[in-house]
Amino acid sequence: GLALLPLAVPPAAAPGACPSACYCLATPELVQCRYERLEEPPRELPAAVHNLSIAGSNLSILPRAAFAARPLRDLRLLRLRHDNIHTIEDMALQGLPALRTLDLSHNPLLSVAAGAFSGAPLLRTLQLNQALLAAPLEEQLALALRNLSLRRLELAGNALRALPAALLPPGLEELDLRNNSLQRLAAAELRSLDAPELRGLRLNLGANPLSCDCALRPFLAWLRSAGSRVLDARSLRCAGPPALRGAALLRLRPEGLLCAGGDGGEPGQLETASYVFFSIVLALIGIVFLMVLYLNRRGIKRWLHNLREACRDQMEGYHYRYEQDADPRCASAVGTP
Repeated sequence: GLALLPLAVPPAAAPGACPSACYCLATPELVQCRYERLEEPPRELPAAVHNLSIAGSNLSILPRAAFAARPLRDLRLLRLRHDNIHTIEDMALQGLPALRTLDLSHNPLLSVAAGAFSGAPLLRTLQLNQALLAAPLEEQLALALRNLSLRRLELAGNALRALPAALLPPGLEELDLRNNSLQRLAAAELRSLDAPELRGLRLNLGANPLSCDCALRPFLAWLRSAGSRVLDARSLRCAGPPALRGAALLRLRPEGLLCAGGDGGEPGQLETASYVFFSIVLALIGIVFLMVLYLNRRGIKRWLHNLREACRDQMEGYHYRYEQDADPRCASAVGTP
């Protein structure tokens, strides 16, 4: 007779197995959930996971205890890239006591609660590359970072125009500011970097549109005296003016950095002063002209009257000659011998 073969039914996921929407590499300690369009973190994560990566989903909001469906006491690295996260609520990382690295890059952050990272007391690296473009978040992030002991902060690709001094907690060791909109570091920003609590800080400043004019002189002097603090100092290049575009900063001389209106002063200072002076001169000339017109108003009125009469007499003369030329009697008289 025919033997009945057992049906091949996949077993249900055992507790602590790899989530159905993700896949585990080598061991359950490394879990990746990529482009699965998740709207919340998976709940059936292995308890022993060390590295968790969720990319290309639609998490939108990280609520309180977003990853605490089951204890993840060994999770050390959490990557949430390209997950359309715009809001991080208080205690969103509750239940992750061993977390040391958090990557929120490429998310349109709009709101970060003051206690957003309070559930991760051991957090040392925070990556926010291209995550601060949707809204100004410096004040919110400053409150969220105040009780952390960060060692590395990544802020690349955020169109920053100035050093985010409020986001630099004491003891920070590495700051990535590549691919922003920095034209220079001003003297006040350099003083903040020389504060005792930040003297061990090292920076990455590559791919910024550095303006090599006279306002760059303080930064150039600081760069030469503390070059080891800028890890990519040798690769820094001028973005302008055109004459220095592409020049290496460390090969420039301070006297070669000119202002827009010449040497010395702030960029554009002399040019602005010239415009102001020219405007004042034109205004004075206009006032003098109006005063002359006012003081000679009677003579001008008489002159205009005489001019009008002269024009009238001239026009009457032209009109009289036109009538004489057009009279047929005059024309026949001229033609009779």
